Amino acid sequence: MPTISLCMIVKNEEIHIARCLESVADLVDEIIIVDTGSTDRTVDIVSKYTSKIYSYPWKDDFSAARNESFSKATMDYCMWMDADDVLEDSEKDKFLQLKQSLPPDTDMVMMKYHTAFDEAGNPSFSYFRERWIKNCPQYRWLGAVHEVIPPSGRIFYSDLAISHKKINGGDPDRNLKIYQKLIAEGKSLDPRQQYYYARELYYHKQYQKAVSVLEQFLLLPDAWIENKIEACSICAACYFQLGQEAAALTTLLRSMSFDLPRAELCCEIGRYFLERQNYRTAIYWYETALHTSKQESSGGFVLPDCYDYIPYLQLCVCYDKTGDRKKAEAYNEKAGACKPYSPSYLYNKQYFASLK
Repeated sequence: MPTISLCMIVKNEEIHIARCLESVADLVDEIIIVDTGSTDRTVDIVSKYTSKIYSYPWKDDFSAARNESFSKATMDYCMWMDADDVLEDSEKDKFLQLKQSLPPDTDMVMMKYHTAFDEAGNPSFSYFRERWIKNCPQYRWLGAVHEVIPPSGRIFYSDLAISHKKINGGDPDRNLKIYQKLIAEGKSLDPRQQYYYARELYYHKQYQKAVSVLEQFLLLPDAWIENKIEACSICAACYFQLGQEAAALTTLLRSMSFDLPRAELCCEIGRYFLERQNYRTAIYWYETALHTSKQESSGGFVLPDCYDYIPYLQLCVCYDKTGDRKKAEAYNEKAGACKPYSPSYLYNKQYFASLK
C-alpha cells in the first residue's frame, strides 16, 4: 500500500487549519507544513498534528512555496491541500480504499475538487486536479499563481473529492498584483498564466483589458482547449458588460470551434436568446445542453446544474411564454426532481397550481 505525504503551505490560517488537518490526519502517513510568515496561531495549531513545520519566506510565488513543501516529503506520494480544504466524512472510506487498491505504477492521481455549493450543500462547481503525485524530482509545480503540475505519466482518475470551503475571504487583489508585478519585471506569461491573468482582470471589472488579453490568448495554438472554451465564456461576459452584445454571442459560439458543445456554454447562449424573447431559439440551446455529456476527465471546469437543473428550469419558462403550459409544468417537475428545495421550482409549482 502506498504511503502519502500531505504537503501544505500556510499563512495566517488559524480559522481553517484545524478543520482541514482533522479531516485527513489519520489517513496520511506524514504531514509537511511550510509556513510562509504566519502572525496568528497557525503554527501552534499545526504543531498538534505534526512536528515537520518549516519556515519559508514568501516570494509572491505559489509554486516556489509548494515545491519547498514537496522537497521535504519522504513518502511515496505527495498530496496537496489548501488550509481551507476539507475531506468530508463521506469520502474517508474512499480514501482508504484508494490507498489499498491504487495500481503500483501510478504516477498521478486526479481527484475531483468541489469549489462551490448550492443551498443544500451539493457541489455546483467542480473539476479534476492533480492530488496525489509521485514523489520524484520530475513532478514540480509551475506558475507563480494558479500553480499546476502538468499531468504526465500514468494517470489514475478517482471520484474521490476534496471540498474547498473558505470561511472568510482572502485578499481579492493578491493574484492580480502578482501578475502585474511579473509583467512589470518584464517576465512573459505562458498561455495558462495569460488565461488566469485575464480572469483576474475580469474579476476586477477591467473588461476592456481582459478582452484584449483573452482575444490574444484564443489565437495561441498551444493553449489548452479547456482554457480556450472557458475563455470564450469570460470574454463574452466582458463584451456584455461593455454593451457589445453581438460580439458576446459570437464569442460564445466560437467556443464550439475548439471542441464539442459544452452545456455550460449552451446555457449561456440559451439565456442570450431567452432574454431577447426569442424563445424558439432559446429552447434549441437549452435542449442541446440537456443532450451534452460532461467532459469531467478533460480537467475543465464543470457546472453540474447546466446539464439538467438549469435547462429544465429555463425550458419551463420558455414553454410557458409560448403558451405550452403542459410542457412547461413537466419541465418544472424535472427541475424539481434535481432540486426539490429550489425556490424557483417551488415558486413555479405554486404558479401552475394557481392556474388550475
